[in-house]
Amino acid sequence: MPNDKLKSYFHLHFIVFVWGFTAVLGKLITLDALPLVWYRMLIAVSIIFAYIKIVKLPLKISRRLLLGFLFSGLVIALHWFTFFQAIKVSNISVTLACLSTGALFASVLEPVFYGKKIVLYEVLFGLLVVFGLGIIFRVEGNYIEGILLALTSAFLSALFSVINGKFAKQNDAAIITFYELLGGVSFFSIYLLFNGSFTQDFFRISLSDLLWLLVLGSVCTAYAFLASVKVMKYLTPYTVMLTINLEPIYGIILGIIVFSESEKMSTDFYIGAAIILITVILNGVLKNYKKVKN
Repeated sequence: MPNDKLKSYFHLHFIVFVWGFTAVLGKLITLDALPLVWYRMLIAVSIIFAYIKIVKLPLKISRRLLLGFLFSGLVIALHWFTFFQAIKVSNISVTLACLSTGALFASVLEPVFYGKKIVLYEVLFGLLVVFGLGIIFRVEGNYIEGILLALTSAFLSALFSVINGKFAKQNDAAIITFYELLGGVSFFSIYLLFNGSFTQDFFRISLSDLLWLLVLGSVCTAYAFLASVKVMKYLTPYTVMLTINLEPIYGIILGIIVFSESEKMSTDFYIGAAIILITVILNGVLKNYKKVKN
């Protein structure tokens, strides 16, 4: 068992590293954000469907659950769209720094969805995050659009996590993911169809974009999600949460390595980003302490 925990811990770090690389892929792929997300979901849902067939999981669910999964799929699709659009109009560092506010958004949404009381220290942490964002806004005024898109993406990510928290208690993760991705790609397909975007140019993709899309849809989406569910069997939610908070750090470092000068930011930016990340981590530490104490 200890060996399984250690392997799972290193595996989780690799998964989080892969998620951090997603931002780099968003900048490497030359497609606009909408077709990029559409292809990502299409590839991922195809792989997960194949996985479901191989392990012979039943696909039949109630109509109520189906509608819930499809709505959740729209939320995650919009999260990815705003995430990649933020990268396109700003850069990886700005996007990931703002995206790390998702955990604080979740702490605000949880009382709404689960009837929990608002906690004073979470309100104070929220103010600290606003302070960190204020520093970033002040020193990176050229990236206002990217910052707003990234914050929208963070909110949608938190909303998706809170909604999914209810589904995950009683349903198989692969089935949930399949229907959510199917919902996301279906909603975007309808939009693209009525928008007249399904042209020859839409399906004309360069070889490099196709290769990066395959990596994004398979490794960074289908594999990473299914693998993350597996490691959660051996690790505590607290360990998982703290490790996932390293994603912006991995992503920012990878962005600097791959894109060099375009990702290097001012000292004040990193101070603001550090305030946000440390606040998010402290929020998780205090939540775990309260659970242990109770």
